[in-house]
Amino acid sequence: MPGRHLNPENRSQWSSEAAFAFSMAAAAVGLGNLWRFPYMVGENGGGAFIAAYLGALVVVALPVMMLEVAAGRLKQGSVVTTYRGVTRLGAAYGWLVVALTILITSYYLVITGWTLGYAVDAFRLNITTFDDFTAGYNSVWYFLVVTLAAGLVLLRGVRAIEAFSKVLMPLLALLIAGLVGFAATTEGWSEAAAFMLSWEPGALANPTLWFFAFGQAFYTLAVGQGYLVTYGSYIPRRTHVPRAALVVAGTETTIALLAGWMIFPFVFSLGLDPGAGSELAFSTLPRVFDDMAGGAILAMAFFFMFLAAAFSSCLAGLKVIIAAFAEELNLSNMRAVAATGILMLVLGLPSALSFTPVELTVAGMPFLDFMDQFGGTNVVVASGVIGAGLLCWVLPPPKVVYALGAKSRWWSWRIFVVGRSLPFLAAGFVIWRIVAG
Repeated sequence: MPGRHLNPENRSQWSSEAAFAFSMAAAAVGLGNLWRFPYMVGENGGGAFIAAYLGALVVVALPVMMLEVAAGRLKQGSVVTTYRGVTRLGAAYGWLVVALTILITSYYLVITGWTLGYAVDAFRLNITTFDDFTAGYNSVWYFLVVTLAAGLVLLRGVRAIEAFSKVLMPLLALLIAGLVGFAATTEGWSEAAAFMLSWEPGALANPTLWFFAFGQAFYTLAVGQGYLVTYGSYIPRRTHVPRAALVVAGTETTIALLAGWMIFPFVFSLGLDPGAGSELAFSTLPRVFDDMAGGAILAMAFFFMFLAAAFSSCLAGLKVIIAAFAEELNLSNMRAVAATGILMLVLGLPSALSFTPVELTVAGMPFLDFMDQFGGTNVVVASGVIGAGLLCWVLPPPKVVYALGAKSRWWSWRIFVVGRSLPFLAAGFVIWRIVAG
C-alpha cells in the first residue's frame, strides 16, 4: 500500500547526535564543497561571491536546514511521507524533491567516478591531465563501477553510512588543512588572497551573483534536496537539532573555504583560468602533485579521500531516493536499491558521455555542466523556497518547536520568520533580477 505508515519504534536510527552530525556533514561535504564551491567562486568573481554566499548561508539556508531536519524527525518517514503529512498537496512536492535528487545524483555519480579514476591512477603513479583522462571512455567505465559500489553499500542500510562517515570526516579535514599549508608557500598565495578577499565596488548589487550565492548556500547544506528530511527521520529522540545543524553548517562552510584556499593559490601559480568550470579541481591538482616533492604519496591520500567524500554524497542522494521508493511503492530495501541503481545507470549516462569523445552538449556546454547549473542552482533554490513555505505556513509551530528538541524559542522564532517570508522575498528577488536585466 503506497504511503504505508512506519512505526517509529521499529525505524532504524543514528546511534547518537554526533553520528547524525558526522553523517550529514559527510553527505554534503564531498562534492558540494570540494568540487562545486571552488568552481562557483572562480566563475562568479571571487570575494564578492564568497561574501554573498556566507550571508545567504547564515541568514536563510541555516534556518531552513533546521526546519527540514525537524520536519523529517517529526514525521519519521521518507521525503514524500513527510510532506504528505503536512498537506494534501505535499506528496506532489515530495516527489518533486525526489526527482530533483535523482537528477543531481545522476551526475554526482559521474564526478565520483572521476575521483575513483584519479585515485586509481595515483596508486599506479600515473596521474594524467583532465583532457587525457577524458580522451577515452573513462567517465563511463568509472561511473558504472561507482554506481554498483554505492548500491552494495546501501544494501546494508543507515549504520553502514554512519561507520563510513565517522572515519572519513576527520581524515579529510586534516588532509585539506595540510594542503592549504603547502599552498600558503606558493607564489600564487597573495594573488589568491586578493581574489578571494576583495571585489569591485558595486559587485554585490548584481542579482545574478546573489542567485548563484543562494544556490551554493542551499547546495552546501543540502537544502531542498530531501537529504535533510530523510536523514532527520533517523535522528534519535534526545538530539538537539539546532546544535547538530550548527555543527554540520560550521563543518561544511569551513571545508568549502579551505577548498578555495587549497586550490586557488595553485591555480594562480600555474597560470590557470579560475573560471574553468566544473573541471577546475581536476585540472589543477594533478599538476600540483606532479610538481611537488613526495607528490605521488600525497596524491594517493588526497584522491582517496576525495573519492570517499564524493562517494558519501552519492550515498546520501541515493538514500533519499531509495527511502521514497521503499515506502511509497511498498518495495523491500533490496528491490528499492535495484530500481534506483537501474535508474541512475540510465540517467547518468548522458552526463558521463559529455566528457568522452562523444562530447555530448546542451546549450553549448557539456551535458553535465548544464545539469549542474539547471538542477544545482535553479531547481535547488526553487525547491528550498517552496519547501520552507509549505512547512512554515502549514505545520503548527508547537510541533516544530518539539521536533527541534531545543528549550530556547530563539531558533524556532527565526525559522518561522525566514520560512514564512521566503516565498515573498523570492518573488521580489525575481522581479529585481528581471528589472536589473
